[in-house]
Amino acid sequence: MTDNLELSEKLSALPDRPGVYLMKDAQGKIIYVGKAINLKNRVRSYFQSSRNHSPKVKSMVSRIADLETVITASEIEALILECNLIKKHHPRYNISLRDDKSFPYIKVTVNEEFPRLFPTRRVQKDGARYFGPYTDSGAMHETIRLLRRLFPIRTCRSMDVPRPCLQFHIKRCQAPCAGLVDMATYGEMIHSVCLFLEGRSDAVARNLRIQMEQAADDLQFEKAALLRDQLAAVDKVTEKQNIVTGSGDHDVLGLARSAFGACVQVLFIRAGKMVGQERFLLSGSEQEDDAAVLGAFVQQYYSQASFIPREILLPFPLADHELISGWLNEQKEGKVELAIPKRGTKKDLLAMAAGNAAEALSAQEAKAESQEAKTTGAVAELGRYLGFGRDPVRIECFDISHIQGAETVASMVVFEHGEAKKSDYRRFKLRTVEGKPDDFRSMQEVVSRRYIDSDLAGLPDLVIIDGGKGQLNASLAIIRGAGLTMPVVGLAKEFEHIFREGESDPVILPRHSQALYLVQRVRDEAHRFAITYHRKLRAKRNMVSVLDHVAGIGPKRRKALWDHFSSLAKMKAATVEELAQTPGMTLPAAEAVYRFFREKPTRG
Repeated sequence: MTDNLELSEKLSALPDRPGVYLMKDAQGKIIYVGKAINLKNRVRSYFQSSRNHSPKVKSMVSRIADLETVITASEIEALILECNLIKKHHPRYNISLRDDKSFPYIKVTVNEEFPRLFPTRRVQKDGARYFGPYTDSGAMHETIRLLRRLFPIRTCRSMDVPRPCLQFHIKRCQAPCAGLVDMATYGEMIHSVCLFLEGRSDAVARNLRIQMEQAADDLQFEKAALLRDQLAAVDKVTEKQNIVTGSGDHDVLGLARSAFGACVQVLFIRAGKMVGQERFLLSGSEQEDDAAVLGAFVQQYYSQASFIPREILLPFPLADHELISGWLNEQKEGKVELAIPKRGTKKDLLAMAAGNAAEALSAQEAKAESQEAKTTGAVAELGRYLGFGRDPVRIECFDISHIQGAETVASMVVFEHGEAKKSDYRRFKLRTVEGKPDDFRSMQEVVSRRYIDSDLAGLPDLVIIDGGKGQLNASLAIIRGAGLTMPVVGLAKEFEHIFREGESDPVILPRHSQALYLVQRVRDEAHRFAITYHRKLRAKRNMVSVLDHVAGIGPKRRKALWDHFSSLAKMKAATVEELAQTPGMTLPAAEAVYRFFREKPTRG
């Protein structure tokens, strides 16, 4: 079956029991996780005649160097373990949600006496309630902003404060920190928040109307007015939700596939109304059938979903349909029906979900093509315009920044495959021209420090000097003098004309070409990085000059204060105690700095 003796021994010793198997490559990395009702039969099938195997399976088997099995009590337990292991390891050959580790959730801390609401990317078993996952973080943050407008939920992390904060005074919080609201009243509000996040805006409206009428009967007119405003806002949101079925909670799943990949669209129907939708891209689905792709999605999505409805509408039966149905029942601790409508409104909903999935997939494909054109496509295009024999995959660009020679700095930014590689950026505080503006000597110093004084590993395919012929020739004298042969060009500050070595006429890139846009992005990033560093040094110099006038503050303490506070504004706002915490500062010195910033200048 295989030439690997150790692997052959493991194959011969496989048990005929349900469980999970993990395939590993030569580096010990898990490349596939699968489940089986009979481990012996399922795993051995991979190593028998490959005539009926798909290209994907053949590729995977050729890389298997080791395997591991975990025996479970049942096939459902194997399914649960398989799902957890796929989420943890993201094996190369499994179907998996793209970037599912980073999907955000809305967390409601119902485990606290006065709960809060905030976004999170970590789901923990801490007693809180989690709503999501959301694929659109912008829409999630908009939901949070809406809820905070509708309901005065506290936003502070700690309630150990001497007085209510600004949120109370603008009526965005009921100040539980000051005891101005009791737990029961606050709890009713949190219950409405959770109902709203579940898509049950009708129930929220009913609860608010009952509370409003009760408050009015009790002559609590201010409370009744607040509840009236919340009710009006909820009604406005509810108006936007279209009634699509008679009643009940459903999730509607639509699948679309193309050469780009697979996309599943989920429509959320709550109490007969469509309250939202999410779409998910899947990877590793290229050579799997539709039933396997949608089955893998259902496993992974509902293992982390905050709510499972009583009915999930599907366009066709899933792979392991009955097994997944039983698992969903266990997940919900109640009956979940996997329905396949043949006609009527529910069938129309499936068509809507599939259409939306196809549209989303098409949009993602267009976005990927556009991104490729802006990056690798732009790199290839730039190489052609400059007459290079190969693409300038790694580009390094240098820029100088100063004000009349003061605080002269330089930046080096790096782009690889058309995208910024910030880990390779470098900045230079120049020494040879301090106080005397000379861009030619400045550029010579910076390229010398980059290509002569430092490690030469990772030389670029193209060097861009921000400047015209003068800066280019000054840089070439250093670079060619060091025996380096990579292409070097100068970028004129106006019109983005590119000057090449030994040529008097510039290369003029077409005004709307991706190559020009790439050069502009590189140049702008070099400007930004240089100017940011220059401003930081200038601010530090200004702060040091201000502290020259404070008694008891010498060079060491000035540097310590700068390192500790990083800006003059932060230092001015600091208390005596915070100033005294700076290394090397004493209490009298801290008091001197504190008084200095608060003394009004006397007038003559």
